[in-house]
Order: sequence, then C-alpha cells, then structure tokens
Amino acid sequence: MQLADLVSALKAAHASQTPLRIRGAGSKDFYGSLLLGELLDVSGYRGIVAYEPSELYITAKCGTPLVEIEAVLAEKGQMLAFEPPHFSGATLGGCVAAGLAGPRRQQAGAVRDFVLGIKLIDGHGQVLDFGGQVMKNVAGYDVSRLLAGSLGTLGVLAEVTLKILPKPRLEQTLTFALSEVEAIAKLNEWGGQPLPISASFWHDGQLWLRLSGAQAAVAAAARHLGGHALSPTAANIKATAGATVDAEKHWISVREQTHAAFAGPILWRLGLPSNAKPPGLSGLRAIEWGGAQRWYASEPGEVPEAVRGAAARLGGHAVLYRAPESLRCLEGAFAPLSPALLALHRRLKKSFDPKGILNPGRLYADF
Repeated sequence: MQLADLVSALKAAHASQTPLRIRGAGSKDFYGSLLLGELLDVSGYRGIVAYEPSELYITAKCGTPLVEIEAVLAEKGQMLAFEPPHFSGATLGGCVAAGLAGPRRQQAGAVRDFVLGIKLIDGHGQVLDFGGQVMKNVAGYDVSRLLAGSLGTLGVLAEVTLKILPKPRLEQTLTFALSEVEAIAKLNEWGGQPLPISASFWHDGQLWLRLSGAQAAVAAAARHLGGHALSPTAANIKATAGATVDAEKHWISVREQTHAAFAGPILWRLGLPSNAKPPGLSGLRAIEWGGAQRWYASEPGEVPEAVRGAAARLGGHAVLYRAPESLRCLEGAFAPLSPALLALHRRLKKSFDPKGILNPGRLYADF
C-alpha cells in the first residue's frame, strides 16, 4: 500500500460523503463509542521510515506493528518509554490515535508527550505535516500532540515520529501487603521522594512497585522502601491460576490487561488526583500510576452516571473503558464535555473533517 492509495480513498469518501471506519489491526475496537462507516484498512501502509538512535527518534508508517518497532529499538537498547499495550497486534497509528499508555506512564509520561511529528491525511484527502523529528524543531501550535487520543476523528495518522529513550540499566520489583487506603497513602508518600519508581499496581490487597534506573539508585531505593523483593527472573509471584510468574511477566500482564484485575464485561477507568480518597464505588479492581488511575468493574444494571459523578466530585473523570457495544453506544465511552470544550471540539472537527466522514461517533456522538 502506498500513501497515494490512502489519499485517493479519503478524497473519494469526501466527495461522496461516505463515512469511514479507520482500522489498523483492530486491537482497540472495544475502545470508544460507535464503530460506524465503511472500513478503511490502513494495515498495509507499514514500515520504518527513519530511525536515528543517537538523536532518539523513530519515524514509521501507521500500519507498522508495535512489535516490529520495539524489536528494532531493542537492538540498540532503546524503548517506547510510555510502554504501550500491544493487545492483538497493535499498530503505531492505532497506538497514537487511542493514546493508551502502559504501567510506565507514571514515570515517563503520556503517549502525547513522545509525539514529535505526524503526517496526517485529513478529511479532505490533504496530506499535512505537523511537528518535526527532534524536540527543538517542534514549535507553535502543537497539532501533532493534539492528534494523540483523537481516535482517528481528525484524520489518518499516516506517519508518526516518536521520541525514544534508553532502556533502564536495572529493574527491580517489590511487593507489599496493603489495603486500598494504605496503598494510596504510601504511593503518594513515595511519589514525593526522589525514588526511581517506574510503575505501581495494586490489586486485592497487594501492591507491586517497579524500580527502574541505574544499579546503585535501584539498590538504594529498594533498601529504603523494604517490602518483598522479587528477582526479575525468579518465578516467585503467585498468578491467579496458581502458577508462578516472574516480575517481567507480571508487568506484561498489567500492560496487556490479561491480569485478573481487568476481567469482567464492564470496566471503568477513573482518572483521579493521585491522593484522592476512595470514591465510594463498589467493584474496585486495581490502582495504577501512583494512585492516579483506578479501575472499577460494574454490573449491567448499575447506573453510569453514578460512576461519572463520583469521579467528578473528586476532581477527576471516568471512561467506560470496556463494555458491550450497546451500552457504549447508549452512554458514550467518555465523560460529557462542558459547553465550551464541546464547541472547541466541534470547531476542530469541522476544520479537519468538515463532512464528518472520519470515525463518526467514535469519540463523541456529536461528531
């Protein structure tokens, strides 16, 4: 597949006002609200365009699988620092369009923090370039970061340039037996200290803490924190099925959401201030990102407004992360926008996609 093929498809859809559903591997079809429109498969537009290990950036086409990118980076001891989930074969375009980061987001930052540049095909079929290849070249209105998390509603992310980082020299996982309240208190206490914490995960009375960095820093932090130290290669963490897994496999299960904490037909993701008290909801499944991300399971009969309201009262928001399509279509996946923000989103949508053909309803029903 060539760039011209994508451009032609978008120009034709614009002319005929045909709605398009942009899809790479389909690994995040569960995420967002509606899946509407004629399928535009971009998985064939793949390949690494440029990689400069010394300049810490990589550029690849939207259909390039993350596993291929990470394999190339690993040869040079480098990584995508936001630790994106792969799910079932995630592609680079879908990774950035969804904006989902893994456990290391608490230390490294969000997907948008690593987007340096994007080649976009908008709803007119125009090819637009935003940003650059290194941070010092990124200036002005940062459209490239705006596109992260837009779920393809503003255009096809044909090519993406990401900032990359070296892999840490050493990683060590510690475990602690703590209640929900104790875990939140400890995570905030440790978060205010100069500790190399790269990930945290609480579930069912146990907190996992990952330290990453230089050997001396990790060793000193482990001595200071205490807890039970797990060897990165030792099989001494009990898995849900009774088998044992090592620390690396545990963090992969969190990243890929194969851990038992993410089971259930309806899963809510709450973004809260890290020190927020429990919101008073039942069904707590996990706490991540130093207390800032909390996962709740609910039953089909529960009222979504209660979850959104509880998050809002604590200064946060709630996303209907995984649910039957009928519920996502009825309630919407994302918290309703204020009138001012909704007006801004509508103006952006009209500018990039005036006929509303790109992933209609995927982000919000209004567009």
